[in-house]
Order: sequence, then C-alpha cells, then structure tokens
Amino acid sequence: MIHKNISEEQNNSRLDQAATSIFKDYSRSQIQRWILQGNLLVNGEILKAKDKVHTGDEISLDPIFENRVSWDGEDIPIQIFHEEEDFLIVNKSPGLVMHPGAGCHDGTLANALAFHFPDLKKLPRCGIVHRLDKDTSGLLVIAKNEKFRNFFVNKLQEREVFKQYEALVVGQVIGSFSIDDPIERDPRNRVKMRVAELGRDALSHISLIKFYEGYSHISIEIETGRTHQIRVHLSNQKLPIIGDSLYNPRNLIAKNTPENLITYIQNFPRQALHASKIRFPALKGDSFFEFEDKRWFRTGDQGAFDADGYLTLTGRLKEIINRGGEKISPLEVDEVLMDHPGIVQVVTFAVPHKKLGEDVAAAVV
Repeated sequence: MIHKNISEEQNNSRLDQAATSIFKDYSRSQIQRWILQGNLLVNGEILKAKDKVHTGDEISLDPIFENRVSWDGEDIPIQIFHEEEDFLIVNKSPGLVMHPGAGCHDGTLANALAFHFPDLKKLPRCGIVHRLDKDTSGLLVIAKNEKFRNFFVNKLQEREVFKQYEALVVGQVIGSFSIDDPIERDPRNRVKMRVAELGRDALSHISLIKFYEGYSHISIEIETGRTHQIRVHLSNQKLPIIGDSLYNPRNLIAKNTPENLITYIQNFPRQALHASKIRFPALKGDSFFEFEDKRWFRTGDQGAFDADGYLTLTGRLKEIINRGGEKISPLEVDEVLMDHPGIVQVVTFAVPHKKLGEDVAAAVV
C-alpha cells in the first residue's frame, strides 16, 4: 500500500486528476480502474473518480495488477448475520483479510463472497463498502447492488453510519469519556498510525461495561473512521488492547494477574476487538437498520475467577459443563466445550476457542 497526501495545489481537484498527478508512474485510465475497484482510497474510504479531494486528504493506493491477485470465488466459510434485498450483514471472523492486495493474493473475505454470492463479482470489491482490520472480528455491511453501494458510501462520508465496538484492555476504565485526538501515519513506521497535533480529526467515545481486576471490558463508539483509530486512541491512553501485536507488542499484563492466566494473555492470538453494533439509514423512507452481535461477550452468565485464576462455575456455564460448583481451570473449560455440540458461543479467559475460532478474555456464554 502506497500512502500520499493531497497538497495545497491539488485542493478541490477531482480524485482521478489529483491521483494521476501524484502517482506519475500510472496512467489516468489505470488510476480510474483502481478507484472503481476500491484499490485507491481517500482517508480509508471508497470515493468516485469525480469526487473532490482537499488539502491533507490521505490517498492510499494498492497497485494491484490482474496477474498478481485472484478475485475468484473460494469456498471459505463465512457467517451471514442477516440478509436483505440490498445488502448482507457478515460477522467477520478474526484472521480474515478483507480483499486481495499486496501480500495477500487470495483467501480473503472478498474471495469468500464471490463464491457464496457470485453476483457480487459484478460490484467493486465484491460489495465490500467498509473495512475491519484483519484480526478484528465483527459486523460488516456488504452491498448487493450498485444503488445500495453508492448510497451506503455516501452515508459513510456524511457520518450517518453508527458503529460500536467492544474491546478488552489492560487497565482500569472508570465511567465514560471521549478521546478527541488527531491521528496521522507514523513517518518512522508506515504500517502504524499515531496521535499527532497536525493529524486528521478522530473522535472516539469510551464506556466501561465491566472491570475485571486490572482489565476492562469496554464499549467504543466512533464518530470518525480513521485507520486503526480505536487501537491508536486506546494505546495512547495507556489502555492497550489485549493481543494487539502492533500497538501492544509486549502484551502488557495487569498487576496481580494470576500466574496461570499470564501465559494465556501473552499468547492471545489477535486483538480483543469486536465490531458489535452498526446502525445506518434505510435506502427508502426515514427508518434505520440496526444490527447487534450480543454473543461475543456477555457478563451475565460466567464463572468467577479466584486469586489463583480458577473458575467457580455459575449460570449457563455451570449447566453446560455440569460440574456443580467445582472449580475448574480456563484450559479445562476450553477442552470440555470443544466436544459440546450445542455450544453457540462459549470461550474461556484469554484462550482461543479452537472449534469456533472465536476468543475473548472471560468465560462467557
């Protein structure tokens, strides 16, 4: 991915004209194809070739050529959370890249969509209209036709799409607060973003759901959609997300964490961040669609951890595992549930659930 910024001279120019001026090695027709395919983004969003760009806008180009990547359908399992005439809601699993590009030529969500919904191959990016990081799970909107695709992209630009996430972080969050810190690409590491005074505006609202002795389960609402926004904001607030190898590379451990949980947390395979809720206007009328994945993390039915890191089972966990009030280690919980065919969503404290491919930092159901 190549990242450039719009200069003052290019302010208020058409996107295709400005991009052709910036990326002089490529023809305007090639630039226009990449814009249509979704390989050239403005501030992380898909625009049209004729849309105007402004000073400071970030242009991201993934110069994909036909012989380098495959957009062919692949039989990759995906969870369809909801389906309407104009769109799908997909619950993306962690570890799944959004679409083919540099460093990932196939095996992506776009390839899966092309297999399960062949008509989506007619749309740019197989209908993908917004993104989640590879190791972030959760709800995504997929357009099923060009009319809805254009409608949804416009609503993103007008900030009429509400997005809510849940995360597990190291540290204590008290109540609610907002983070209004601009973000820019880190000039020393182009893979990362950083908080910077001259960066682009970024606003996140944080609320505590439950505190777990050194760790906080939180809700995050974002008003902007900057690259890595939540991960950067939380890391800058000394509230790193568990398992975030980019912004929490040492996988920090809270003080007084039981010894038998430290290994689980330090080996957590992905950032504990999940897109749990999305709301957007309907294509017709004044109503809204709202979807929420409530299964990722629940605090009502779970086990209580003692000082040694063992669980005393309660609620549905007690019924499912059927071991009374007996204490059990998180690893044993995972092993029992691996063989339970009726489980929809149960995972253990900082242990990836191998059967379901899902993981969070508490025993939940």
